[in-house]
Amino acid sequence: MRWLWAANVHEPRDSQLAPTFDWRTWLFLGGRGAGKTFAGAWWLTQQALRGERLALVGPTLHDVREVMVEGPSGLKAVVGRAFKPRWQASRRRLVWPNGAMAYAFSAEDPDSLRGPQFHAAWADEFCAWPKPSQTLATLRFGLRLGDDPRLAVTTTPKAGAALRALLAEPGLARTHAPTSDNEHLPPSFLESLNALYGGTRLAAQELEGLIVEDLDAALWRAEELRQCRGARPPTFDKVVVAVDPPASDRGDACGIVVAGRRERLGYVLADRTVRRVSPDAWAQRVIAAAVEFDADAIVAEANQGGDMVRGVLATNQAPCAVKLVHASKGKRVRAEPVAALYEQGRVVHCGAFPALEEELMALGSDDWRKSPDRADALVWALTELMLGGGGKPRLRSL
Repeated sequence: MRWLWAANVHEPRDSQLAPTFDWRTWLFLGGRGAGKTFAGAWWLTQQALRGERLALVGPTLHDVREVMVEGPSGLKAVVGRAFKPRWQASRRRLVWPNGAMAYAFSAEDPDSLRGPQFHAAWADEFCAWPKPSQTLATLRFGLRLGDDPRLAVTTTPKAGAALRALLAEPGLARTHAPTSDNEHLPPSFLESLNALYGGTRLAAQELEGLIVEDLDAALWRAEELRQCRGARPPTFDKVVVAVDPPASDRGDACGIVVAGRRERLGYVLADRTVRRVSPDAWAQRVIAAAVEFDADAIVAEANQGGDMVRGVLATNQAPCAVKLVHASKGKRVRAEPVAALYEQGRVVHCGAFPALEEELMALGSDDWRKSPDRADALVWALTELMLGGGGKPRLRSL
C-alpha cells in the first residue's frame, strides 16, 4: 500500500501509530513538533480509504484548514497524487478520489456539530479548544455511523478539567511522544528552546508533552524566591537600570530595578521604586541608581509616552544609553520566560526585596488589583540581560 503515501513522507514512528488493541478514543499527547499532526493525518487517511464520512475538529476553522488539511504534515501532504484529496472551501470539506469526505468544524462553535453524523473523527489540539468539554460531547453524539466509530485526539497537554475527564474515560488509549523524538527537526530548534526553558514546568509541558498540573499557578513561589538569594559578585559583564514609568503622578509607582549579568547568571541588585512623584523626581532616582551601580544602559518601557520618558531622562542628564522598549504582550506572557530563568537557578537576589517579591508572586493572579510596577521593571531588566532583549517579551527599540 506504499503507493498511497507521498514520496517524501517518512514512515511513522511507533508512537505516531494508533494502538493495535481495541479502543474507542485514542489520545496522543506530544510536545511541540513531536509529530501529532502527522499522526492524526496518517490515521484519518486510513479511515478515508474505506470511503467513510469523517469529521475534522480544530480550535478554529483556520486551524483545521491551515494545519490539519493543508499543513506540511496535514492530510493533503501525506498522500501521493493518486489519492490526494480536494478541499472544497464553500462546503468546508475535504473530498478523496474514492468519495470519502471529511467535514471541518471549529471548537468555537459546538452547535455546528449538531445533526451531522460520522464514522470517525480527528480532533486536533484539544487542550487549546475554547469549549473543550461541550464540543467533545457534541462531537461524540455524531459518531454513530458504522460498526466501530472511533475518535483520535492529538494535542499538546495542558492541565484542566476537560483533559482530566478525558483521561478517566473507559475505552481510552493513550500514547505519548516528546519533541525530541522527531529526528526531522533542526537541532538548533531544540537547542535554543532547551537553553531558554530546559528544566522548567513550561518545558515539561511544551517539549516533553507531560501533563503539568500546576503550570497555571503562580509563576513565582515564596520558597523559590528565598532559595535564589545569594552574594553579589565583584564584577559584572553588564548592568542595567530598568524603569516601568507610571501612567500618572497620582498614585502609580514608578518601578525601578537594577540588575546585572555575570556569565550565565543574572543578579537583582536593588529595587529603587518610588510612588506619587513627578516625572523629574523619578528620573532623578533612575539616574542616581545608574551612577551608583555604574550602569551600561537604562531600559525604559515606552508604552506610557515614549517621547516623554526619553525626554525627561535626557533633561536630567542620563549617564548612559537609554533604550526604550515596547510591551506587545500581556504582563504574564512577558514574565513567563523570566520565571523560567528562576526555575533554572539562573537568577540571584542580592538581598531581600519583600515588596518586589510580593509582586512577583502575585503577577498574573486573578485577585491582583495593583499595577505590578516593580515586577514589570524586573522583567524588562532580566529580559535585556539574559534573553538578549528579544523573543519573549518582545522588545522594540524606538
